[in-house]
Amino acid sequence: MEKNELYPVFLKVAVLDVLIVGGGNVGLEKLTFLLKSSPSANVTMVSKAFIPEVISLAKGYNVSLVEEAYKSSFLKGRQMVIATTDDLDVNLQVYHDCKKENILVNLADNPTYCDFYMGGIVTKGSIKIAISTNGKSPTAAKRLRQFFEEVLPENMNEFVENLNTYRKTIKGDFEEKVSKMNEITKEMIKIKKG
Repeated sequence: MEKNELYPVFLKVAVLDVLIVGGGNVGLEKLTFLLKSSPSANVTMVSKAFIPEVISLAKGYNVSLVEEAYKSSFLKGRQMVIATTDDLDVNLQVYHDCKKENILVNLADNPTYCDFYMGGIVTKGSIKIAISTNGKSPTAAKRLRQFFEEVLPENMNEFVENLNTYRKTIKGDFEEKVSKMNEITKEMIKIKKG
């Protein structure tokens, strides 16, 4: 059985400089996903043309649209790039340019040329769960996301805030604090038997 060796991280894309190359439906999908998870994301999109939905979405966020063909100079200052054009040669050029500059890159729908994947994400207040299928099945990630959105209660944020308040009151060394937090949260993982 193949093992998923991806290392999950949560990026503060409001302090990173993200570039999306392409302004069509796939670019819209990636931009929508990014903004749903992080509305404060700092994004520049470069494309010869943008579909109206991209233009409309960009207006409500920190998204700059540059109507030009891609060139490597657009990578200056970027930390993360997503290539979404329908031209494989352009996407591959983006990939190779990013590799030269040590910039994280994702070629949409082409796992071989991805440093990262944009998996399914569930957000309930301060709780965020990322779901990865190792780039093999976005549909499975979507279904798992829908499942978790249904089963996690809406008051998860209140629960986390209460735990945070309690955690600040705990005295003792690190091990004592961990022990007390484990005690109070152990009920979360008990499986009810029928």
